[in-house]
Amino acid sequence: MEGQPEKKKIKIKVTIIGDGAVGKTSLIQKFTQGVFQTDYIKTIGAQLTNYETEFDGYKVELIFWDIAGQDNFHFLRPSFYRSSRAAIIVYSLEENDLGRRSFEHIVKWHGDVKQFCGEIPIVLFANKVDLVNEEGLDRERIQNLVKELNLVDYYLTSAKTGQGLDEAYNALIKKIPR
Repeated sequence: MEGQPEKKKIKIKVTIIGDGAVGKTSLIQKFTQGVFQTDYIKTIGAQLTNYETEFDGYKVELIFWDIAGQDNFHFLRPSFYRSSRAAIIVYSLEENDLGRRSFEHIVKWHGDVKQFCGEIPIVLFANKVDLVNEEGLDRERIQNLVKELNLVDYYLTSAKTGQGLDEAYNALIKKIPR
């Protein structure tokens, strides 16, 4: 519209990390495209997805760097982390080996972010909430880890249903310095 000042545009690189098969790619696809694919496709290296939104008077372009969680890609990670302004650590709430291991590895992923990115906002996505009984979750254990690692917060998310995604992504965007 004429007479209205052009909104300031900012680009923000957001790194998404966590063990393989916890739902990183699916979370991005659900948030950016509204789709959920049931077939698991392993990410090789890193996958980039752009998403534009408006927030707080700014045009915001989020560039999601979906980094492979498998150990055979660990040597690539330092270059993938570079210039990240925020990070999301994803783990699975599933009550199986994947879920338990992915929770235990949060500290390792957090260490990577701190080592390669310094002090940036980090949000924890407790994913696959649609597969568990929410009342049975040990929220205190999750909250203690969030406090110990000084994370922005944690969100119960589902790439399948979309639960928690808008709230989680918006919380992260709010914490990113302009």
